[in-house]
Amino acid sequence: MAEITAELVSVDRMLWSGEASIVTVQTTDGEIGFMPGHEPFLGQLKEDGVVTISPADGDKVVAAVQGGFVSVVGNKVTVLADSAKFASEVDSNEQFDDEDPAQKARRDSEQAALRRIGSA
Repeated sequence: MAEITAELVSVDRMLWSGEASIVTVQTTDGEIGFMPGHEPFLGQLKEDGVVTISPADGDKVVAAVQGGFVSVVGNKVTVLADSAKFASEVDSNEQFDDEDPAQKARRDSEQAALRRIGSA
């Protein structure tokens, strides 16, 4: 089966890189999936969005993202998020007593996005 090269990057780290059969993102214009041979594309990621990568081999990768961009050039999809966390990194029981309101709002929206994935 054909594959597309994919990268999921946040401002502070590389989350995932490899070959995938499909990459699905939520943009400000709606949800879109990228497969091998997709036309060039540039889009803005939705706040409180979800990125799903189906690797060529292995388990599906799911992450909550906060804004950013997605581009497709050639046979490569690059997702550059302002902030991103894997679903497995979100702990809804974690305490954040000393965080500022902006951090709390971002964390709450990431958790809400991941809960939507679980209920879909």
